[in-house]
Amino acid sequence: MRTWIVILVVALVLPVLAQDTAAQAPTQSAASAAASSQPAPPQQKKEIKSQQEYTAYVNAIQQTDDKAKAAHLEGYLQQYPDSVVKVDALELLMATYQSLGNLPKVLDTANRLLQLDPSDLRALALMAYVKRSQAEQPGGGATAQQNLTEAANYGQRGLQAVQTAPKPESMKPADFDNLKAQTSAIFNGAIGIAALQNKDYANAQQALQASVNVNPANLNDVYPLALAYLQAPQPNYPQGLWYIARAAGLAAQNAAAQLQFAKYGRSAYIKYHGNDQGWNDLLKLAAANPTPPADFKIAPRPTPADEADEIVKSTPVKDMTFDQFQLIFTSGNQKAADAVWADLKDKVTDFQATVVSATAKELKLAATADDIDKKVADVTLIMIGPIPLRLIPKAGSTIQVEGTPESVTPQPFMIKMVKGQLLSAEKPSAAPKKHVNH
Repeated sequence: MRTWIVILVVALVLPVLAQDTAAQAPTQSAASAAASSQPAPPQQKKEIKSQQEYTAYVNAIQQTDDKAKAAHLEGYLQQYPDSVVKVDALELLMATYQSLGNLPKVLDTANRLLQLDPSDLRALALMAYVKRSQAEQPGGGATAQQNLTEAANYGQRGLQAVQTAPKPESMKPADFDNLKAQTSAIFNGAIGIAALQNKDYANAQQALQASVNVNPANLNDVYPLALAYLQAPQPNYPQGLWYIARAAGLAAQNAAAQLQFAKYGRSAYIKYHGNDQGWNDLLKLAAANPTPPADFKIAPRPTPADEADEIVKSTPVKDMTFDQFQLIFTSGNQKAADAVWADLKDKVTDFQATVVSATAKELKLAATADDIDKKVADVTLIMIGPIPLRLIPKAGSTIQVEGTPESVTPQPFMIKMVKGQLLSAEKPSAAPKKHVNH
């Protein structure tokens, strides 16, 4: 759990610790200042009236050792439970426990803060981040979904608080704007990852994109953002492919993760683009740029109908493979399908296929590469005469046969052939073979 501590130190603690210690201290009343022979500091809204309390508070926040600071702050809060600077003291205490790596105390202090101020940005961001982190731990089990839901709830509360949170008097406007931006990224990340888990892709895209816009190098949100775009029912491939390529670049220190992201991205790229040409260029571009260029685009692969036209124009029917037949007949391009069927029907065709099932009178065969892998038949071959029992081929064997195409069904793809004959049994080859006798 050290990772979240490091990240939250940057996002939440530094804005507190970066302030000058004296600037964190509220003012004394004029009477107390005079009594201590110290010049009165500029008047602020938060004012400690008691000299004794003021001294105790300043002593606590000026401790340089974190353990001592935590102990003094706890003592101060116990002694002055109604202090006007109770929120400030709790925020600094939470930051100190973060620095010490004491998770139980950090969570306890955050909850104390939220009981006092339900809109405290730092406490809400911390709870959203920790709950998300706990949900994502390996072996989260039954509590993972509960933690994710709680993370999203803290995220929603946080985004509302960002809209209304007042700027602390001691914080510069630019620092406050940065605090709101960084906590908003944490809130959106928690909301987005919960939405993605629930397959709410639209909200996952919106929230995770908002987080990545603030922190484009945050791999914890860049990778889920890629999934939100790519796994949606209607994928946004250009955006998703950019961010999966970006994730691969950000994972350079983790070879296994980088390989996983690049492999998944390449597969999605081929599915959309038609081949992997340009994928390596995209990896380099995304690694060097936090956001897609204004003119970024990826050309989609031709539609099946366009591919069917291209095959018909470039390849004689006698030289087409069954994979090409399947594409043409299932493409919706009726003109191309009719042209191929006119040249294929009633012509004796010999080809190689894998047996799915067999009887003496009928063979169910897989002749396309995908259907061979799936063990699904795409050819029904009616034999010209019964096959002798000893010659009936076994399921899974690769055989050479011939038949005469009689009909074709596009969905699911099936070519029915008659006058079938066994030619020979052969070892599997790289691609199914076929020959149309003209």
